[in-house]
Amino acid sequence: MGSDIMPLDATATHSPSKYDRLIAAAKAIPPAPTVVVHPCDETSMRGAVDSAAAGIIRPLLVGPERKIRDTAARFALDISGYEIVDAAHSDDAAAKGVELIHAARGELLMKGSLHTDELMRAVTAKAGGLRTDRRISHVFVMDVPAYAETIFVTDAAINIFPDLDAKRDIIQNAIDLYNQAGFGQSPRVAILSAVETVTSKIPSTIEAAALCKMADRGQITGGVLDGPLAFDNAIDLESARIKGIKSEVAGRAQILVVPDLESGNMLAKNLAYFAKADGAGIVLGARVPVVLTSRADSPRARMASCAVAALYAHARRQKAPTIAA
Repeated sequence: MGSDIMPLDATATHSPSKYDRLIAAAKAIPPAPTVVVHPCDETSMRGAVDSAAAGIIRPLLVGPERKIRDTAARFALDISGYEIVDAAHSDDAAAKGVELIHAARGELLMKGSLHTDELMRAVTAKAGGLRTDRRISHVFVMDVPAYAETIFVTDAAINIFPDLDAKRDIIQNAIDLYNQAGFGQSPRVAILSAVETVTSKIPSTIEAAALCKMADRGQITGGVLDGPLAFDNAIDLESARIKGIKSEVAGRAQILVVPDLESGNMLAKNLAYFAKADGAGIVLGARVPVVLTSRADSPRARMASCAVAALYAHARRQKAPTIAA
């Protein structure tokens, strides 16, 4: 990774510092060509326009052209400098967006006002999709005011009941994002369950133990794993001390791996609504990062989502092999 990406592992507890540094780092690199799929409401279009104005992305808008232009006019959003690729409807926009990625027109794919399953259906299609040999998964990059670290929660949006092999890819995707997007190196990964001891009565504890052994054997690389850990002793040093847990991860985790989508979704929303956290969303494991935002996201969280994806795409581009002339 080039020296032009600043490390983002801030230790300050002020909420603005984490996302502000993330956005600043993305502004320091060239804007990422971004295929924005069906930006046909104010929220999704404003997220793209604001991120472009900040120098983070360079949008290519895909969707019904008249609807896109009407939306821009209605909300006084200037899209005069952006190319528009006309599409009949949201499904067509998703398909054309994926085609544009294959045609090397974009390094990021960004969700607009269509449903997540419409976009992901095109991304995960066996014929013509953006699959790789890695399982596709989602990461929430969360700015929690009460926690010193920027924290990842995965997977809370794509994989409903992931098995052991899927969890291996979910963890590796998150570790790769952390290491390559400028957050730091060798993140501390907590594999969550209801308890911190292994018991046959709770299958997720057995999988957590197996995942840690997979890391010992080099099947998961680039991070430090521990699990099973309950949520409290994953993020609170005093809780870990009381339980007698001694590890590099306990009490100061940077990546939280949840047992299933339901628990992950509840955790992320609890952090958002009770702890007033912002949550940037990104899908990994496809040919390009996918910016997956929610209608409830704040403008700052939308820009942070673009920033994370742009930083990751930039790092991947720098790592790509060059072909000698």
